[in-house]
Amino acid sequence: MVSRPVNKGTPKAMKLYISDRAPNPRRVQFFLAEKGIEVPTHKVDLAQKEHLKDEFLRLNPRRKVPVLVLDDGTIIAESIAICRYFEALHPQPNLFGAAPKDIALVEMWLRQVELELWLPIQFAFRHLHPALAEREIPQVAQWGEANKPKVLDFLGYLNKRLADSAYIALDRFTIVDLVAVVAIDFMRAARIALPEDLTHIARWRAEVSARPAAKAGA
Repeated sequence: MVSRPVNKGTPKAMKLYISDRAPNPRRVQFFLAEKGIEVPTHKVDLAQKEHLKDEFLRLNPRRKVPVLVLDDGTIIAESIAICRYFEALHPQPNLFGAAPKDIALVEMWLRQVELELWLPIQFAFRHLHPALAEREIPQVAQWGEANKPKVLDFLGYLNKRLADSAYIALDRFTIVDLVAVVAIDFMRAARIALPEDLTHIARWRAEVSARPAAKAGA
């Protein structure tokens, strides 16, 4: 991958709240690295429950990272919203599509990956991992287990798509590939094994993971 110059237009007062080894902050960090954008960050220690303290709750009452605070005090939560903000500020390299058809295809695939891959993995993790017992009230183990087949079903569908395409949405890397690979990497934490026979996903995952930006937040 060709290295890209760092964009210098980010206000110094801007701050991105992230946390180590968390998938949603990783999405944003991966995205920013692809764009060559540097943003001051502040790490929120989830293990020490800093996301539950008043200082952080004033930023995001939903107790989740990432959170982006702009130089004018505007607060943007949710990883994709943050990525869209930076895409609008710095359109190149384009990751959400440029032409109308490409924008629509990226949105279609992004929605499918979010709803049919990312969410079931999250449900399995949150309802089965012992560390989430006090956060996910009530934890419903049956619901966690019920989502595992949903993940595998979508992966079969995705494997067929990647048999005919180098990337998921378009013929080049987009936000969809980024979100999907972060989700698949997080399957390990959710204790869902990636089937070995999904060879097209394996090929695509290796290529996406080899991008220098993929190391950001990992």
